[in-house]
Formats: sequence, C-alpha cells, structure tokens
Amino acid sequence: MSFNTSSRQLPDTDETPDEARPRETRTPDAPAEPTSPETTTPATPAGPAGAAAPARADVPADSPTPTGSAGHAGATEQAAAAADSPEPVAPADSPADAAPTDSPEPAKAVTVTGSPASGSAAAPTEPTGSPADATTAGASDSPASAAPPAPTDSPESATVTGACEPTSSPEAPEATGSPADAQSPASAGSSDPAEAAGPVDPAEAAGPVDPAEADRPAEAAGPAEPGTPGAAAEPEVSAGPDASGDDVVPGVAPVKGRWRRWRAKYPVAARVLDWTTTGLAAVLVLFALLMPNSSAGFRPGEFARIPVEAIFGAAVLIVLPRRPRLVVAAVAGLILGVLTVLNLLDIGFTEYLGRGFNLVLDWSLFSDAYSYLQDTMGKQATLGIAVALVLLVIVLLAVMSLAVVRLAGLLSRHTATATRSTLVLGTVWIACAALGVQFTGVPVASDRTAKSVEDRTKRVQATLRDEAAFAKFAKKDAFANTPPDQLLTDLRGKDMMITFIESYGRSAIEDPVMAPGVDATLTAENQKLVKAGFAAKSGWLTSATYGGSSWLGHSTFLSGLWISNQQRYRTVTAGDHLTLTKAFKKSGGWDTVGVMPGVQKAWPESKFYGLDKVYDSHKLQYKGPKFSWSTMPDQYALTAFERLVHGKKHDKPLMSEIILTSSHQPWAPIPKLVPQDQVGDGSIYDSIEKAGKKPADIITDSTKSKQEYGKSIQYSVSSLIDYLVKYGDKNTVLIFLGDHQPIARVSGNHASRDVPVSIVAKDPKVLDKIADWGWTDGLQPEHNAPVWKMSSFRDRFMTAYGSTPAP
Repeated sequence: MSFNTSSRQLPDTDETPDEARPRETRTPDAPAEPTSPETTTPATPAGPAGAAAPARADVPADSPTPTGSAGHAGATEQAAAAADSPEPVAPADSPADAAPTDSPEPAKAVTVTGSPASGSAAAPTEPTGSPADATTAGASDSPASAAPPAPTDSPESATVTGACEPTSSPEAPEATGSPADAQSPASAGSSDPAEAAGPVDPAEAAGPVDPAEADRPAEAAGPAEPGTPGAAAEPEVSAGPDASGDDVVPGVAPVKGRWRRWRAKYPVAARVLDWTTTGLAAVLVLFALLMPNSSAGFRPGEFARIPVEAIFGAAVLIVLPRRPRLVVAAVAGLILGVLTVLNLLDIGFTEYLGRGFNLVLDWSLFSDAYSYLQDTMGKQATLGIAVALVLLVIVLLAVMSLAVVRLAGLLSRHTATATRSTLVLGTVWIACAALGVQFTGVPVASDRTAKSVEDRTKRVQATLRDEAAFAKFAKKDAFANTPPDQLLTDLRGKDMMITFIESYGRSAIEDPVMAPGVDATLTAENQKLVKAGFAAKSGWLTSATYGGSSWLGHSTFLSGLWISNQQRYRTVTAGDHLTLTKAFKKSGGWDTVGVMPGVQKAWPESKFYGLDKVYDSHKLQYKGPKFSWSTMPDQYALTAFERLVHGKKHDKPLMSEIILTSSHQPWAPIPKLVPQDQVGDGSIYDSIEKAGKKPADIITDSTKSKQEYGKSIQYSVSSLIDYLVKYGDKNTVLIFLGDHQPIARVSGNHASRDVPVSIVAKDPKVLDKIADWGWTDGLQPEHNAPVWKMSSFRDRFMTAYGSTPAP
C-alpha cells in the first residue's frame, strides 16, 4: 500500500534500539480519536519542505507496497491489504474511509528524511486508492493529528516521494537529519481500524521499487546498516530550509544562496575577488586621505605616507559594536567622499582661477562655467558633461562609503590582528613625526586630511568675517564728497577710452613660447602709434583675480577696492562707491557709454559704473558667427562702436568703457584682421571661423594653448591700435590693460597675477602728468617697471589729473 509522508524529520525518541535503521523515525504511541468526514479539514503544511502527508497504521507483513507517488496505489494494493489484515478493509468508495476506529492500537505517523523529492514538495500529494488514504487526505481533529509522525522501518522509503509503509513496531529507530527537520511536526496519522493490525516486516513493507528510481542512489539521513539495500554511504541533510539558513522558495533561488554556491564552487576565485575588492577599498581610502588639492602636489612621495586619520579611524571602528560601527563607517566614507570632491574642485579652481574653491562664495560660478562650456562645446556636449560629473560625484560618495564599511568589517573579523597593527602604526607615526622622517622630501607622518578640514573651516570663517568688514570699508571713499567741478579737471575735453583686453597678462610678454610673437606685435604697433603722432607709457598692475572672473578685475580697477571674490563684488556693486567711470559722469563733462560684446543678458551693474548707455552683444548688430565663447571679433566690436557711438556728433566728449573678448579662452578659433571697409555686419567672418581651429584641438594641449593664446593677444592689440590710429585724434586718450592672467595651463603654476597697463595719447601734456610714475615708454613695460596693486590705480589716476580728495 502507498501513503503520503512528510519531508520533515521528527525528534528522536528514547525507544530507538541500537540496531535500528537510520532512516526511520517513530513517535511514541498516542491514542487516535475518531474522525468524521464532516470534521476533517485540510492539513496545514509542515513547513517549507512541503505539505503534511497522511500516514497509515500497521499492515500485515506480507502486504506488498510499491514505491512511487502517493497517488499511485491501485486495486492490487487494496486486495493485498484486505487479505492479510485481521480486520476487513473497506473499499475506496466506502463510508468506512472516514469512520472512527475503536482500535486500542494508536495510528503511527510516518516521515521520510533525505529525499530530494520531499524537499521540493510544496503542494499536497494525491491520496491513494486505499480506504485509509481517503481518511487521511487532510489533517484530523483528533489528538493523533497533533502527534509527531512515526518513521517507517524500510530504508528504501527514504527514496520514495510521498509514499511509504508505516509500521506499528514499538521499537522505532533513531532518526538523523538536520535539526530543523527534527523540530518540525508532521501531519496526523490515520484512524482507520484496518491500520491497527500489527507490526510489518520492513523488507516486505517496502514493496517493489519503481524502475525510474532503481538507478538513483539512495540518500540516507544517517549511517546505513551494512547490507541495507539502497542505503546511502553518507548522511545527507534533509530537505527543507536552505543550508545557509535561508528559506527555500520553490522556483526562486536566494541571491545569498547563489553567491554562497558560487563561492563553494570556485573557492580560489572567490578568495581572489574578496582580497582584490578589499585591496581596492584600502587604496581608495588611502588615496582620499593623502590626495593633494593641487595638480602640482601629485608626487609619488605624497602617497608613501602614513595618515594619522586612518590610524585614529581604525581604533574607533575596532571598539564599536556592529550597528554603531556600520553607521560611523558609512558617515566617515561620505565625509571622505565630500573631501575628495572638494579637493578636485580645488584643483580645478587653481588651474583656472589661481586659487582654491571657496565653500561660501563660489557655488554661483558653476552657472558661468556651464555657459562657458555651452559656448565652447555646444549644448549637447555640455549637458553630457554636466550629467557625467553629477553621476561621478554620486558614485564617488557611494563607493567611498562602501569602501570604509568593507574595511570596518575586515577590522571586526580580525580584531586581534587589527588592534596590534593599529598600535604598531600609531607608534611608527609618532616616531616619524617626532624625528621628522621624510621620504623624497615629504614627511612620512601625514595629517593632510585633518589640516585640510581645519584650513577649509578657517577659510569659511574668514570669508564670513571679511564680508562684514569689507562692507564697512567700501563705504569709505577718498573722493566721495569731492565737488563735480573738482573731478578730473586736467582731462576736460578729451575723448576717454578705457579698454580691457581679456586675459592679457604678464605671461604673454615674458613667457618663452608666447613672448616672441606678442613682443614683436607690441613693437610693431608702437611704431604705428609713433608714426601717427601718439605716444605711450606702460607699467604693471597686480590683478585681484587670475585665470577668469574678469568682472572682479574690472571692478577692482575702476572702484579702487580690492574685489577678490564674488561676495565683495556683490557688496560693492550694490552700493554707491565712486568708480572711475562714474567720476567722469559725475563731473558733468562727459557722456558715458559701455561697449560690452561679452554681455549676453541683463546687466544691472551698469548703474554702479555710471554708464548712460550700454551696447551689449545684442545691440552691436553683429550678423556673423561666434568665435567660441567670444560673441564677435574685436575688430567688429570697435568698428560698431565707431559707427553707432563715436562717429556721431556729441554735445560732450565721450567716456567709453570697452571690453574686447577675442582673447578669451579657449582661443580657438581666432578671428583675423580684414580690411576695414569689408567688416560690414560681420558676415565676412563666416569663412574665417570655419577655417579656424576647434577648441578640442588645443584645449588639452598646453603648448598649443600657449601658441593660440599668444596669437589671440596679438589680434586684440592690433585691432585696438589700428582703430586708434584710424579714428583717434589729438583729444583721444586711451587706457588699455589686461584684466587678469590666462589660466595656469598657459601662464604656468607659479605665474604672478601681473597684467600690463598702458596710457596712449597724442597730447604730450597727458603723459607728462604721469611722468613721475616711472612707467616705460612704449606699449611694452620693462621687466623692472613699477608694479602696483590694481586697486591703487583709481586714486593715483584721479589725483594725477586734477581730482581733489574729499573723504
């Protein structure tokens, strides 16, 4: 006969004899209560291994039972049971299937361990055709249903999926298997009177073996008795919960389980992967702790140091419990990631602006950088770069946190070794710091990260203090109360041009790569001036900015205040401090105008500078192509100025502030001079722009950038001098200068912030006023010419030309 069985193993009993077969488990006898069809309910699954299986009581020893599924019992099986049983067995359709039993012998539940099939059975098996099967298809309400199932005496029953013969022998063998199986109760046994007959011989109870199972090795839950057919040589863990502790869901393998199986299958590869990942995490953390904040600081010796922050961090992580350790490690990783990002920003700002990133003031510059990239590389490329940078920051923060968490886990698993190593490294660090030990000129004991945090904190505090102090200082002005008729009296009747040439720095005149071409141009243009009756004097000014932020240089030169950051710029432009351009307007002797081809949106600062009218990129009527960031060539901007402003009749002389942009980075493509009568609306520059170099051709090459930068300065200076010679007269006075040095990739990592400044005029009296300044004659200042701070020019100039100080 065939019966359903549970895949769960039962607790050991005290009645197990020494000669018991290892696959059998039997529970102590328990009285079975009657079960009626009306009270029979579906069985509750015994666990993840499968549904509870019904069990049969003992049958005669000579009753054959085939192996196979629970639903494979047939008529032959029923007939054998009826012939050998002391009590008649009802047919499958008989009501006796659900009738209560009066047998004094309780039914025994049966379980099978070690069967692979039983481990994957998730649904109840079909009932057999026997009467007892009909009564035990579901769980009984009787006490017997709560009793643990009894094992079979047949070793072959372990290989049967949901089918075996129970016995009523009081001598149940001890079961083996996983502890989880031993604790899992089986479903109730049968209460059929026919199943209380007596003990059954295990060999006969097993019945014929299914041919499909004949070739499959038997899986034993414990040591098999010698000579036992089908018994496995080694015990197997019963089916049910996964060996890793994860519940097995039919059809879905847990990720952790798959990973563990892979590790078990490829142990060498798993170890290599573990140590490689740990090594990369350590390298990443050490790199973050030792990373310099300037490109010049990347030397091998910088990364052969012992960071004290790592020693301190390891000591903290070792003593912390698990959850606090994970939190601290994750937060520490985020902080390291943020510091790495700030170091990268420092490198970028030093490369372009000659200073580190200011946490308080420099966030607004990202929009300007985005606009610059759009003008240089196009909208799609700029968007891709911006997205890539954002993703890079996110990935860096996440990876850094995971790296620190991984190292924290390593410390916790090897606490003794980690503690000894931390003590040794701490002792070595103290000794190296005390003795001043160095490697390639770099101290071995490092506290770079701690100093970096301290430095940034001080800079933030200094910025906040400076904001308040500068606001008070900006209110003081030596010429604030000077009467209008006492301002710039020695320049009355002169047409004044104050012109800034973008990125025109000292390096253009003195750098070996750029100087030959620029110096030759200055010499040639100075000869043009002399031939036209003009004269020039030149000197040096130290700009408040470097590599960019031109508006800081403009405001410093015109206001007489040191405008070195964005907060100072906002503070001074929001006030009424007297600028040099505003002084001309306040005197009442000039009309003031601004020519700003680089201004592409609203510019409210025009009021601060005292400009009556501003001609920006939209009002200069240019129809030609842009040259990278520069909206139009300098030659066109000056020609438009002559056509729209200077060439017209005026009641008063003009004071013009002009910004020339053709020398703005990335210096590709560069426009060329064309005949003045062919400038027109700028369409002639189409072919020149297309034939020029692309930014990508030079932007990453320092030598090419220097060469093209030098050419752009030559173009701008030539455009300005050609305009002056053609349209200037005896009343024209030109002041032109650079606003800042070019970026470090062009000017060098240790370049000064000096820029050349020149004053050009036909009237010799104009230059006589500054004869005591010590400036060099001509457009090229000597190397040893005086160097002033750019903020000092306004007061010197106004005093030299008749302005009376009145604070």
